[in-house]
Amino acid sequence: MRRVLEDEQYQVSILQNGKDAFARVRQSLPDLLILDLKLGDVSGKDILIQLKSDSVTADVPVIVYTAAVLEAEEVANLIEGSPEVYNSVCLLRKPFELNALLDKVEEFLDKNAQPERQ
Repeated sequence: MRRVLEDEQYQVSILQNGKDAFARVRQSLPDLLILDLKLGDVSGKDILIQLKSDSVTADVPVIVYTAAVLEAEEVANLIEGSPEVYNSVCLLRKPFELNALLDKVEEFLDKNAQPERQ
């Protein structure tokens, strides 16, 4: 994924573990976060909930991906159950085409680049 995104001229930063993810996102406020639900040391779903519950990080768009059926369903239920909180969250289930990922990245970044209408 990193190579594909960098080939498209996106700046990519990767975390090797999930325990620092919330603090890092809060500090750097990226334009977009791509989050694996299976991180090993912490739940990606928990990070997502924490991000969307914090006023500083709530507006950061998140693309969540996983091959885990149960975790995918839990995130889908979050999105459907609270669309106002999770409106900037997209769930991609593995396997997915890299073009699907690029389309979502472009969609979120274009949406965020649009000037606010008054």
